[in-house]
Amino acid sequence: MNSNARNVLTPDSLFMLKVIAQKGSFAGAARALNLVPSSLSYRVRQIEEALDVLLFDRKSRQAKLTTAGQYLLNEGARVLIEVDAIANRVKRIATGWENEFSIALDSLIDRTTVMELCQSFFALSPPTKLRLIDETLTGTLQALTQGHADLALGISWDLGNVAGIEHESLGEVRFLFCVHPKHPLARLKNPLTDAQIQKYRAVAVADSTQMGQGMTIGLLEGQEVFTVPSMEAKLQAQLLGLGVGFLPEPLVAPYIQRGEFVTCELQRSRRPSKVDYAWRKEDSTNQQLQCGRALGWWLDQLKNEKTRHSLLMHPNHSIQPSNIKVR
Repeated sequence: MNSNARNVLTPDSLFMLKVIAQKGSFAGAARALNLVPSSLSYRVRQIEEALDVLLFDRKSRQAKLTTAGQYLLNEGARVLIEVDAIANRVKRIATGWENEFSIALDSLIDRTTVMELCQSFFALSPPTKLRLIDETLTGTLQALTQGHADLALGISWDLGNVAGIEHESLGEVRFLFCVHPKHPLARLKNPLTDAQIQKYRAVAVADSTQMGQGMTIGLLEGQEVFTVPSMEAKLQAQLLGLGVGFLPEPLVAPYIQRGEFVTCELQRSRRPSKVDYAWRKEDSTNQQLQCGRALGWWLDQLKNEKTRHSLLMHPNHSIQPSNIKVR
């Protein structure tokens, strides 16, 4: 790379290109970056001249990336992650505290309990910025492995031995097949067969992975699917009778008690889901880069059985299985 290109390809300029691509226009990006459009356009031209490539298609009304521009943006995203990681490690070496600590939260995790933990964390007055990220299914682990999160709560499949990842159990969650009381399936004799269920729309939470098709659980081949962004949205959709599907027992228990849901037994059994929390292994060869104080604090909290239980079970919603009526 020539020195001119090296001078213009700074973290700030890579972030600027990312904002332009996200906003879809130079004007929108300029407003977001608090710059005048002419200044933004000049900076982009400087990068293009230094690299001798066009990064945006000038024929389009929108700020559409060229193939070269998309490649630069993809590579730049990795550079920005690494720059943040270096800054975080330097901060940790100096103080023991991470500069920023990010937690990926799966849809299964109780947000009230998380906020109570955050309150206790902030009471320490740490120099660490805390960031929570909503994820679902494989996206929860991907946030960790891709460096977007330092801790992942709610991984609901067998991790085995994922390279560079440590994990421990949060517990188990039982899922119940729930339908609206007026849904046709609520009137059928149990246990229900796959053929009976397949005729009706299912509600599914979208996998938040940014790679591939993601994961689906409990869906039948050929079944109509209504995909929603979160477990809360899935709950609301099924309460309105927009579809059927499995929901976590702690979440639906109060609705079942009030008669707003009917639970059905199925011919195909579903075991309780084992749920883990996970974090990246530290560098065992460098004592200075071992577990930061923020990660250490959160891992200490997760050693508490009551904390783990609360993260999976909405504290005021828990009822005994014997109290749940199954048709």
